[in-house]
Amino acid sequence: MLTTEMNNPFDISQKIAVVTGGSGVLGGAIAQHFVESGAKVCILGRSGDKVKSTVSSLSETGQAIGFACDVLDEQHLREVKNEVVQEFGSIDFLINAAGGNIPGASVGPDQTIFDLHIEDFKKVTDLNFTGTVLPSLVFGEAMTQKGTGSIVNYSSMAATQAISRGVGYSAAKSAVENFTRWMAMEMALKFGDGIRVNAVSPGFFITHQNRALLTKEDGSFTERAQTVINKTPMRRFGKAHELNGAIHWLCSPAASFVTGAVIPVDGGFGSYSGV
Repeated sequence: MLTTEMNNPFDISQKIAVVTGGSGVLGGAIAQHFVESGAKVCILGRSGDKVKSTVSSLSETGQAIGFACDVLDEQHLREVKNEVVQEFGSIDFLINAAGGNIPGASVGPDQTIFDLHIEDFKKVTDLNFTGTVLPSLVFGEAMTQKGTGSIVNYSSMAATQAISRGVGYSAAKSAVENFTRWMAMEMALKFGDGIRVNAVSPGFFITHQNRALLTKEDGSFTERAQTVINKTPMRRFGKAHELNGAIHWLCSPAASFVTGAVIPVDGGFGSYSGV
Protein backbone atom coordinates (compact mmCIF):
# COMPACT_ATOMS: atom_id res chain seq x y z
CA MET A 1 0.00 0.00 0.00
CA LEU A 2 1.27 3.48 -0.85
CA THR A 3 2.04 5.76 2.05
CA THR A 4 0.24 9.10 2.20
CA GLU A 5 3.44 10.89 1.18
CA MET A 6 3.96 8.63 -1.83
CA ASN A 7 0.31 8.83 -2.83
CA ASN A 8 0.20 12.62 -2.61
CA PRO A 9 3.75 13.97 -2.25
CA PHE A 10 2.56 17.58 -2.43
CA ASP A 11 0.18 17.29 0.54
CA ILE A 12 0.94 19.82 3.30
CA SER A 13 -2.42 19.73 5.06
CA GLN A 14 -2.30 19.94 8.86
CA LYS A 15 1.33 21.09 8.76
CA ILE A 16 2.37 24.06 10.89
CA ALA A 17 3.97 27.01 9.08
CA VAL A 18 5.63 30.12 10.52
CA VAL A 19 5.94 33.01 8.05
CA THR A 20 8.07 36.01 8.97
CA GLY A 21 7.03 39.14 7.09
CA GLY A 22 3.66 37.43 6.81
CA SER A 23 1.72 40.70 6.68
CA GLY A 24 3.63 41.90 3.60
CA VAL A 25 2.83 41.31 -0.07
CA LEU A 26 5.03 38.26 -0.68
CA GLY A 27 4.81 36.79 2.83
CA GLY A 28 1.06 37.34 2.87
CA ALA A 29 0.67 35.51 -0.42
CA ILE A 30 2.39 32.34 0.80
CA ALA A 31 0.53 32.51 4.13
CA GLN A 32 -2.76 32.62 2.23
CA HIS A 33 -1.65 29.75 0.00
CA PHE A 34 -0.74 27.64 3.03
CA VAL A 35 -4.11 28.05 4.75
CA GLU A 36 -5.88 27.29 1.46
CA SER A 37 -3.77 24.11 1.29
CA GLY A 38 -4.92 23.04 4.74
CA ALA A 39 -1.87 24.08 6.75
CA LYS A 40 -2.03 26.01 10.02
CA VAL A 41 -0.19 29.32 9.86
CA CYS A 42 1.51 31.72 12.24
CA ILE A 43 2.57 35.05 10.77
CA LEU A 44 5.08 37.50 12.21
CA GLY A 45 5.27 41.19 11.32
CA ARG A 46 6.44 44.44 12.86
CA SER A 47 3.09 46.23 12.61
CA GLY A 48 0.51 44.92 15.05
CA ASP A 49 -2.34 46.41 13.02
CA LYS A 50 -1.18 44.74 9.80
CA VAL A 51 -0.68 41.43 11.56
CA LYS A 52 -4.17 41.60 13.06
CA SER A 53 -5.74 42.45 9.70
CA THR A 54 -3.87 39.67 7.89
CA VAL A 55 -4.77 37.06 10.51
CA SER A 56 -8.41 38.10 10.26
CA SER A 57 -8.30 37.56 6.50
CA LEU A 58 -6.45 34.23 6.75
CA SER A 59 -8.88 32.96 9.39
CA GLU A 60 -11.72 33.17 6.88
CA THR A 61 -10.07 30.23 5.10
CA GLY A 62 -8.35 28.24 7.82
CA GLN A 63 -6.42 28.34 11.08
CA ALA A 64 -4.09 31.30 11.60
CA ILE A 65 -2.48 33.21 14.43
CA GLY A 66 -0.08 36.14 14.39
CA PHE A 67 2.37 38.13 16.47
CA ALA A 68 3.81 41.62 16.22
CA CYS A 69 7.46 40.62 16.40
CA ASP A 70 10.77 42.03 15.20
CA VAL A 71 12.86 39.30 13.55
CA LEU A 72 15.95 40.86 15.18
CA ASP A 73 14.57 40.33 18.69
CA GLU A 74 15.85 36.88 19.61
CA GLN A 75 14.13 36.74 23.00
CA HIS A 76 10.74 37.62 21.52
CA LEU A 77 11.27 35.07 18.74
CA ARG A 78 11.82 32.39 21.37
CA GLU A 79 8.66 33.44 23.18
CA VAL A 80 6.72 33.24 19.91
CA LYS A 81 8.19 29.81 19.18
CA ASN A 82 6.95 28.55 22.55
CA GLU A 83 3.48 29.96 21.93
CA VAL A 84 3.26 28.40 18.46
CA VAL A 85 4.30 25.00 19.81
CA GLN A 86 1.80 25.35 22.64
CA GLU A 87 -0.98 26.33 20.21
CA PHE A 88 -0.29 23.89 17.37
CA GLY A 89 2.01 21.23 18.87
CA SER A 90 5.01 21.61 16.58
CA ILE A 91 6.57 23.61 13.75
CA ASP A 92 6.97 22.08 10.29
CA PHE A 93 7.86 25.00 8.03
CA LEU A 94 9.63 28.32 8.45
CA ILE A 95 9.32 30.85 5.63
CA ASN A 96 11.75 33.75 6.06
CA ALA A 97 9.96 36.41 4.02
CA ALA A 98 10.85 39.42 6.21
CA GLY A 99 13.15 41.91 4.50
CA GLY A 100 13.36 45.20 2.68
CA ASN A 101 15.51 48.18 1.79
CA ILE A 102 15.97 51.82 2.78
CA PRO A 103 17.31 54.71 0.64
CA GLY A 104 20.50 55.28 2.64
CA ALA A 105 21.72 51.75 1.86
CA SER A 106 21.42 52.42 -1.87
CA VAL A 107 23.50 54.45 -4.29
CA GLY A 108 21.32 56.92 -6.22
CA PRO A 109 21.81 57.76 -9.89
CA ASP A 110 23.62 61.00 -8.97
CA GLN A 111 25.75 59.41 -6.24
CA THR A 112 28.79 57.17 -5.97
CA ILE A 113 29.44 54.34 -3.55
CA PHE A 114 31.27 56.82 -1.33
CA ASP A 115 27.91 58.46 -0.57
CA LEU A 116 26.71 55.25 1.07
CA HIS A 117 25.32 55.71 4.59
CA ILE A 118 27.04 52.94 6.50
CA GLU A 119 24.51 52.97 9.35
CA ASP A 120 21.68 52.42 6.86
CA PHE A 121 23.78 49.73 5.19
CA LYS A 122 24.02 47.96 8.55
CA LYS A 123 20.25 48.27 9.10
CA VAL A 124 19.49 46.67 5.73
CA THR A 125 22.00 43.86 6.14
CA ASP A 126 20.70 43.23 9.65
CA LEU A 127 17.07 43.08 8.54
CA ASN A 128 17.64 40.86 5.52
CA PHE A 129 20.51 38.68 6.70
CA THR A 130 20.45 38.57 10.50
CA GLY A 131 16.65 38.68 10.23
CA THR A 132 16.90 35.38 8.36
CA VAL A 133 19.55 33.80 10.57
CA LEU A 134 17.85 34.41 13.93
CA PRO A 135 14.43 32.92 13.03
CA SER A 136 16.22 29.98 11.39
CA LEU A 137 18.10 29.27 14.61
CA VAL A 138 15.07 29.71 16.86
CA PHE A 139 12.44 27.84 14.85
CA GLY A 140 14.94 25.41 13.30
CA GLU A 141 15.87 24.23 16.78
CA ALA A 142 12.21 23.35 17.37
CA MET A 143 12.28 21.20 14.22
CA THR A 144 15.14 19.13 15.63
CA GLN A 145 12.82 17.87 18.38
CA LYS A 146 11.01 15.64 15.90
CA GLY A 147 13.68 15.48 13.19
CA THR A 148 11.64 16.91 10.32
CA GLY A 149 11.01 20.33 8.88
CA SER A 150 11.61 22.70 6.00
CA ILE A 151 13.09 26.20 6.07
CA VAL A 152 12.70 28.39 2.99
CA ASN A 153 14.64 31.65 2.80
CA TYR A 154 14.13 34.56 0.42
CA SER A 155 17.12 35.48 -1.68
CA SER A 156 16.97 37.78 -4.72
CA MET A 157 18.33 38.18 -8.22
CA ALA A 158 20.37 40.98 -6.61
CA ALA A 159 22.42 38.30 -4.84
CA THR A 160 24.15 37.00 -7.96
CA GLN A 161 24.22 40.06 -10.22
CA ALA A 162 25.44 43.61 -9.67
CA ILE A 163 22.11 45.42 -9.91
CA SER A 164 22.60 49.16 -9.67
CA ARG A 165 21.71 51.13 -6.52
CA GLY A 166 20.82 48.49 -3.92
CA VAL A 167 24.27 47.65 -2.57
CA GLY A 168 23.17 46.89 1.01
CA TYR A 169 20.26 44.73 -0.10
CA SER A 170 22.46 42.86 -2.60
CA ALA A 171 25.14 42.15 0.00
CA ALA A 172 22.56 40.86 2.47
CA LYS A 173 20.87 38.56 -0.03
CA SER A 174 24.24 37.15 -1.12
CA ALA A 175 24.85 36.30 2.53
CA VAL A 176 21.40 34.68 2.75
CA GLU A 177 22.29 32.33 -0.11
CA ASN A 178 25.56 31.32 1.53
CA PHE A 179 23.84 30.81 4.89
CA THR A 180 21.14 28.70 3.21
CA ARG A 181 23.76 26.30 1.86
CA TRP A 182 25.68 26.27 5.13
CA MET A 183 22.67 25.57 7.32
CA ALA A 184 21.43 22.91 4.89
CA MET A 185 24.75 21.10 5.28
CA GLU A 186 24.77 21.53 9.06
CA MET A 187 21.24 20.23 9.57
CA ALA A 188 21.67 17.20 7.32
CA LEU A 189 25.02 16.15 8.76
CA LYS A 190 24.10 16.60 12.42
CA PHE A 191 20.32 16.12 12.57
CA GLY A 192 19.59 13.72 9.71
CA ASP A 193 17.93 14.03 6.33
CA GLY A 194 14.52 15.15 7.62
CA ILE A 195 15.27 18.86 8.02
CA ARG A 196 15.88 20.73 4.78
CA VAL A 197 16.97 24.32 4.14
CA ASN A 198 16.45 25.96 0.76
CA ALA A 199 15.74 29.37 -0.74
CA VAL A 200 13.75 30.97 -3.50
CA SER A 201 15.30 33.79 -5.52
CA PRO A 202 12.58 36.14 -6.75
CA GLY A 203 13.09 38.35 -9.74
CA PHE A 204 11.22 41.64 -9.75
CA PHE A 205 7.84 41.84 -8.04
CA ILE A 206 6.00 45.07 -7.28
CA THR A 207 5.54 45.41 -3.52
CA HIS A 208 4.65 48.23 -1.15
CA GLN A 209 8.34 49.03 -0.70
CA ASN A 210 9.37 49.36 -4.34
CA ARG A 211 6.13 50.56 -5.95
CA ALA A 212 7.23 54.22 -6.05
CA LEU A 213 10.54 53.19 -7.64
CA LEU A 214 8.91 51.15 -10.39
CA THR A 215 5.60 52.88 -11.14
CA LYS A 216 4.50 56.47 -11.67
CA GLU A 217 1.38 58.02 -10.13
CA ASP A 218 -0.63 57.16 -13.25
CA GLY A 219 0.43 53.49 -12.98
CA SER A 220 2.84 53.55 -15.92
CA PHE A 221 6.37 52.22 -15.55
CA THR A 222 9.33 54.34 -14.54
CA GLU A 223 12.53 54.26 -16.58
CA ARG A 224 14.06 51.81 -14.09
CA ALA A 225 11.02 49.54 -14.32
CA GLN A 226 11.27 49.50 -18.11
CA THR A 227 14.94 48.55 -17.84
CA VAL A 228 13.95 45.60 -15.66
CA ILE A 229 11.25 44.54 -18.12
CA ASN A 230 13.73 44.70 -21.00
CA LYS A 231 16.05 42.34 -19.07
CA THR A 232 13.20 39.90 -18.29
CA PRO A 233 12.39 37.54 -21.19
CA MET A 234 8.78 37.17 -20.01
CA ARG A 235 8.51 40.97 -20.35
CA ARG A 236 6.60 41.54 -17.12
CA PHE A 237 6.91 41.69 -13.35
CA GLY A 238 6.09 38.68 -11.22
CA LYS A 239 2.84 38.31 -9.32
CA ALA A 240 3.08 37.49 -5.62
CA HIS A 241 1.24 34.17 -5.96
CA GLU A 242 3.78 32.97 -8.54
CA LEU A 243 6.27 32.25 -5.75
CA ASN A 244 3.84 29.93 -4.01
CA GLY A 245 4.34 26.86 -6.16
CA ALA A 246 8.11 26.74 -5.66
CA ILE A 247 7.79 27.30 -1.91
CA HIS A 248 5.03 24.69 -1.60
CA TRP A 249 7.19 22.16 -3.44
CA LEU A 250 10.23 22.90 -1.24
CA CYS A 251 8.11 22.34 1.88
CA SER A 252 6.39 19.20 0.64
CA PRO A 253 7.56 15.56 0.67
CA ALA A 254 7.99 15.91 -3.11
CA ALA A 255 11.25 17.78 -2.39
CA SER A 256 12.51 15.31 0.23
CA PHE A 257 15.96 15.05 -1.41
CA VAL A 258 16.32 18.79 -2.05
CA THR A 259 18.40 20.84 0.36
CA GLY A 260 20.84 23.71 -0.05
CA ALA A 261 19.14 24.76 -3.29
CA VAL A 262 18.30 28.28 -4.45
CA ILE A 263 15.37 28.26 -6.87
CA PRO A 264 15.02 31.23 -9.26
CA VAL A 265 11.47 32.54 -9.78
CA ASP A 266 12.27 35.42 -12.06
CA GLY A 267 10.69 35.20 -15.52
CA GLY A 268 14.13 34.37 -16.96
CA PHE A 269 15.86 37.50 -15.62
CA GLY A 270 18.86 35.61 -14.25
CA SER A 271 19.49 33.59 -17.39
CA TYR A 272 19.25 36.42 -19.94
CA SER A 273 22.25 38.57 -20.86
CA GLY A 274 20.08 41.26 -22.41
CA VAL A 275 21.64 40.83 -25.85
